[in-house]
Amino acid sequence: MRVGIIGGGFMGEAFLRGMLRSEFAAPGDIAVAEVMDARRTVLSEHGVRVTDDAESACIGAELVLLAVKPQDLADIARGLQGKIGPGAVLVSIAAGVTLDELRRTSGHRACVRVMPNLPAAIGEGAAVYLAAPEVTRVQLDEVRRLLASVATAVVEVADDDAIDLATAVHGSGPAYVYLLVESMIDAAVRLGMKRPDATRLVLATVVGAARYAVETGQHPAELRNHVTSPGGTTAAALSELEASGLRAAIDDAVEAAYLRAHELGE
Repeated sequence: MRVGIIGGGFMGEAFLRGMLRSEFAAPGDIAVAEVMDARRTVLSEHGVRVTDDAESACIGAELVLLAVKPQDLADIARGLQGKIGPGAVLVSIAAGVTLDELRRTSGHRACVRVMPNLPAAIGEGAAVYLAAPEVTRVQLDEVRRLLASVATAVVEVADDDAIDLATAVHGSGPAYVYLLVESMIDAAVRLGMKRPDATRLVLATVVGAARYAVETGQHPAELRNHVTSPGGTTAAALSELEASGLRAAIDDAVEAAYLRAHELGE
């Protein structure tokens, strides 16, 4: 698999690491285009070809990954018109850029829009994707294999609106989790626990709870009930959370993120 990556920032390098870790492509078959000198130096340490020219990175590529900022995508995609091989698939991870816009600006038909999230950097992410009708079965299999190199949950959706909704759930989701983690740590410190101890305990709790939910496959409500004894400490805590409107706040947050994602795509 010959791969061209346009944009060697945080997410571009995250996908590069995933490709190398999973042997999706060999270092010698990957070219990364990045305009910043310092970043090119870092990227070259992976043993891949590094260039400052996007067109050069696309030469011979069977898969081209656009990992650039949304506001830069249109200009970069227009510059690649006619430069991407007719048998290649173009994948974009730019938030808010619709599949039709990607196809229009790039002039390429076999395109896939992807929304990853932050944990992709360690191969523990989640990703959703929307493929154009022109993407072949073989190309789609390769895209799924690419996403599996950075995500443990990969979901195909039917339209851009579904991408926006998923963005509000898993794209913004890590921030919701980090806010919860931060709040739990701060509460523990306020009540007398040392911050390093609180941090270790809270992070282990969040990671362990998520892994347990994945491995058991049980409904979150059922798992919550396992921890909640009548009249116990957890019951008291949950009563406070419900009284404070936690569920409604999370619902409002996801909806706000969804509406904002929709606005960015207009």
